[in-house]
Amino acid sequence: MKLATIRIDGATRAVRIDEDKAVDLGESDLVAFLRRPDWSARAAAANSKTYAAEGLDYAPVVVAPEKVVCVGLNYRNHILEMGRELPRFPTLFSKYARALVGAYDDVILPASSAQMDWEAELAVVVGAKVRHADPEQARAAIAGYTVLNDVTARDWQFRTPQWHQGKTFEATTPIGPWLVTADDPAMAAKGLNMTCEVDGDIVQKADTGDLVFDPATLVSYLSEIVTLVPGDVIATGTPGGVGHARKPARYLADGSVLVTRVEGIGECRNVCRREQW
Repeated sequence: MKLATIRIDGATRAVRIDEDKAVDLGESDLVAFLRRPDWSARAAAANSKTYAAEGLDYAPVVVAPEKVVCVGLNYRNHILEMGRELPRFPTLFSKYARALVGAYDDVILPASSAQMDWEAELAVVVGAKVRHADPEQARAAIAGYTVLNDVTARDWQFRTPQWHQGKTFEATTPIGPWLVTADDPAMAAKGLNMTCEVDGDIVQKADTGDLVFDPATLVSYLSEIVTLVPGDVIATGTPGGVGHARKPARYLADGSVLVTRVEGIGECRNVCRREQW
C-alpha cells in the first residue's frame, strides 16, 4: 500500500495511491493520519473522495515531522573499502523539517555553498509511538519506507567535527513520492537496489541489505534516546559514490537533474536550482 501527501487547491491532503487514482484519507497530511492508532486499517478501507493519479503534486511525504534523524557510515562494503572498522554504534545527526522538499520539487542549492553533494538513502517512517523498544517492537513501529536524498553542503559539513550545519540547509532534501507500508510484499526482500543518478550518470549503486544497522535496529536504538512518534523519519545512510570523494570532486550545479531510486518504492526526480536572494 502506498500513502502520500499531495498538494491540491492550495492545501495538502493525505491520500492512498492506487493505480489510477488517489483516495483521500480524511486528514490534511500523512503525519496527522499516522497519529491515528488504526491508520493502517483506515487506509486500506478508505473509499471517499478521489483525485486522478496523473499530474498529482506531491508534497514531502511527511510535511512536518517532529524529528528527522539521519545515520552516517552505515553501508558495510563502503566502510570496509575505506579501510575503516565497522562501527559499534550508529553515527547520528539530524535535520530540520524545512530541509524537506517533495519528490519532484526543485532542490535549492544555497548561495553560500559551492560543494553541494548527493547522498541517496532509504528512509524509514515511524508509524507508532515507541520508547525503549526491543527489536520486535521496533519492527512493528515502522509504518513504511520511502526515498530520500541527503543533499549535503560539504564545505559547511566539514567546518567543524559536527556535521549538522552542512546537512540541513532549507529545501535541499527530497523525500517521497510516497510511503510504501512495511507490510507491502515489495518490502519483503532482504535488500532493495538503490541508485543515484546525476545528469544521466549513475553515481551511486547499492543494496540496502548491506546496511550495518538495519531499520528495526535503528528504531530500537533511537528509542533508547528519545520517544519516537508517528511521522518521524530515519534516513538510514548512504553508500559510496558521493561526489566529494571523487578525484576530481564533482558537485551538483544549477540545472543538475538528480534522480534517486529505491527498488519497490519509487524515485525522486529533482532539478537543482541555485538560490536567488
